[in-house]
Amino acid sequence: MISAAIVKELRDKTNAGMMDCKRVLTETNGDIDAAIKLLRERGIAKAGAKADRAANEGVITARVNDAANAGILLEVNCETDFVSKNENFQGFVAQIADTLAASAAADHAAALAVNLGEVSIEDAVKAKVAEIGENLQFRKYVRYDAAPGGVVAAYIHPPGKVGVLIEVGTSKPETAGSDSFKELVRDLTLHIAACAPKGLSRDDIPADVVDAEREIFRARLADSGKPENIIENILKGQINKFFAESCFLEQPFVKDDSQTVTQLLETKGKELGDILTVTRFVRFGLGE
Repeated sequence: MISAAIVKELRDKTNAGMMDCKRVLTETNGDIDAAIKLLRERGIAKAGAKADRAANEGVITARVNDAANAGILLEVNCETDFVSKNENFQGFVAQIADTLAASAAADHAAALAVNLGEVSIEDAVKAKVAEIGENLQFRKYVRYDAAPGGVVAAYIHPPGKVGVLIEVGTSKPETAGSDSFKELVRDLTLHIAACAPKGLSRDDIPADVVDAEREIFRARLADSGKPENIIENILKGQINKFFAESCFLEQPFVKDDSQTVTQLLETKGKELGDILTVTRFVRFGLGE
């Protein structure tokens, strides 16, 4: 006889449905540990049936340590906005983020293998599919460990649809503690969130992307009747404009478009008596 109390205990530990709990407890003769294992196994099996369903909703979140020299950015997806706002799902994502922030996982593959309780994050996500009833995906993960003198910062645009992680370099240790520098770093993350640069500089834009843009511009000019040398000069101007729109360091600063991000860094650096450099950044857009 399986008592209501032991069914409740199993539900509290697994969040599985009452009938599922009662069924596995009957099969395991009331052994809770065996029942948990069986639920996990079946949860993972059920996850496979939902794995082909689109998961374009979810949450992007970040963690940066107290020293501001290491941080992570991650995205966990679900199918519906309803689930993305659910406390259970949000708590699960927060648990993953806290666990990874305390780990040394350097990339997505390593993050999937980190233990969340008694199972890997990869298996925990699969088990959560059966509990929530939607396809879930731990889609993206990035970790930054700053170089000496560097600062890592993050920004999550509410309600977690866009996230940014950035590393900014300094040459003087006291710079990182100044309010002016902290404000600058926050402004840079806001700029990235709003303007979605494709790369830090021209070197980060793939050659095939630039070539494709050039051919689009050339096609527009094909029937203009202009001489080839004039067309080439126009193309150079168009490509430079493309880079100015795409490269973070060349973009007009979102809060003051009279200066580029590079000029902003130079101005702030002079104010602080330091040389400031943006080493790298990443921007996640939900479902992208």
